Amino acid sequence: MRRELELLREKMRETGVDACLIPTSDFHGSEYVGDYFKCREYISGFTGSAGTLVVTLDEAGLWTDGRYFLQAAKQLEGSGIMLRKERQPGVPAIEEYLKQTLKRGETLGFDGRCIMQDSSEKLITQLNAQGVAVRTDIDLTGAVWKNRPELSAQPVWPLPVEYAGESSESKIKRVREFLVEKKADYFLLTSLEDIAWLLNMRGNDVESTPVILSYLLLGEKKLTWYVQEKCLSEKIKILLDMQGIKAAPYAQIYEDVKKLPEDASIYYDKSAVNTALVSSLPEKVKKIEGVNPTFLFKAKKNPVEVENERNAHIKDGVAVTKFIYWLKSQIGKTKITEISAAEQLEQFRNTQEHYVEPSFAPIIAYKEHGAIVHYSATKESDVELKPESFVLADTGGHYLEGTTDITRTIALGSLTQQEKEMYTTVLKGHIQLEMARFLQGCSGQSLDVLARTPLWEKGLDYNHGTGHGVGYLLSVHEGPNSFRYRPSVNGRNDCVFEEGMITSDEPGIYLEGKFGIRLENMIVCQKDMENDYGSFLCFDALTLVPFERSAIIAEELSTKEKEWLNKYHQKVFETIAPYLTEEEAGWLREETQEF
Repeated sequence: MRRELELLREKMRETGVDACLIPTSDFHGSEYVGDYFKCREYISGFTGSAGTLVVTLDEAGLWTDGRYFLQAAKQLEGSGIMLRKERQPGVPAIEEYLKQTLKRGETLGFDGRCIMQDSSEKLITQLNAQGVAVRTDIDLTGAVWKNRPELSAQPVWPLPVEYAGESSESKIKRVREFLVEKKADYFLLTSLEDIAWLLNMRGNDVESTPVILSYLLLGEKKLTWYVQEKCLSEKIKILLDMQGIKAAPYAQIYEDVKKLPEDASIYYDKSAVNTALVSSLPEKVKKIEGVNPTFLFKAKKNPVEVENERNAHIKDGVAVTKFIYWLKSQIGKTKITEISAAEQLEQFRNTQEHYVEPSFAPIIAYKEHGAIVHYSATKESDVELKPESFVLADTGGHYLEGTTDITRTIALGSLTQQEKEMYTTVLKGHIQLEMARFLQGCSGQSLDVLARTPLWEKGLDYNHGTGHGVGYLLSVHEGPNSFRYRPSVNGRNDCVFEEGMITSDEPGIYLEGKFGIRLENMIVCQKDMENDYGSFLCFDALTLVPFERSAIIAEELSTKEKEWLNKYHQKVFETIAPYLTEEEAGWLREETQEF
């Protein structure tokens, strides 16, 4: 039993709370959170990036998705916390569990700053109907967390228009035009990526996501940015003043929204604004709910951003290709572990011009570790790579020119027939999605089946989406574009594809105790053709790194698949080889020979 869990229960008894809900979230609904906000990790010991902890006085459960089933099972051993596998047979959703567990007269408590309004709204309605009270004004973890890390306050820096492709003034004007259409006086924006995109500002308050902890309130003529003053240099303050942007203390937003005129109207996205903030709005203020306009605006990359992203992926392609060559040439000669391999790849990226930082924690997973979808090596789990089987490398980088995310499964030596068959099957799915031509109006739900079909035909599948949107020097996981055959939980990531959207294509297969395979490229949606049937779109690969030649069973590829692969490998060689040493280029030429 974890001591932290026991302390939490003591505090629950003191405050009359019968169940405590602890999500993985900050005050802004971010996917990745800073150390100050890692309450779920502090209480449970589970370090995955997604999961929700529910603690009652008698039991505790951690809900997480298929990416983390194996990792969570190991980290929760002996903790007194049960793993609840989301979307699996016999596992109730959190709302159902709470309704089944809490009795009339009992109380659920959570920090309303860390749960978005749409989630708490449903929960409160359902529990209140059963006579269960809900407190949203209580931070129980914070009350027992000694030596809690400080709130991050890293320096803010501007993203010049030659990288952003559009000025902040132009973006703000577009949002104000949207407000006029919606007949709203104010726009409340708290999503960190959206604020950074709108203001063309970046920071470092969330690991691997260059954003700034802040809120934003936009009116017809006034824009207030609520941000910690120590993040702002004099140069940034002057720049904000020139743009007519007023800076105010970070937490002041909660008091300022209470003072809005009662005859005013305010637009906000209740899936991206926290409960405490919505509760602070005056009762008579008209609330207009909808999706943040910035959500779709930033997903459709402008031509400057797309061209910059192509350049970012050339740099990243050079770094990853050098890494693969280094790994293959050194394996069996030098001791290389999962962690040291990740460090070496980071060195290759660091030599590239305008490199900023990793876009997420690297996943270097050897053999059976590759079957843990989002495995992250620790000192305890770190193993030495041997000249046999696969190592899965899922990594990415932030450059001023954009964000990358790539997965390659690399053969370190001889492969079994099963390993080759699985690799080829995953590759077929990857290619089929990348080759797609489709009518405008298709969503990722329409296209996901292309990547899964080769696996489904063999009775196999993978327990994660096939692809996610990627931000421009922002979050590596960005909606609303995605590939998934099931609707997303709140429908926010089921949009139709439009020109300029950048998405990952990453099917995989994971055989527990053996190996895992995932193959991922970033692809950009672009116009293909137009005729009497309508406008057709297609995808173009941004990622430029070879696939594993020794793992491909060529006769299992169709003629079209071979043509695509040969053309892709030709482009990889022609683009990347000029940046390599003569020895590296010679190896790449062999790897990219036609099938």
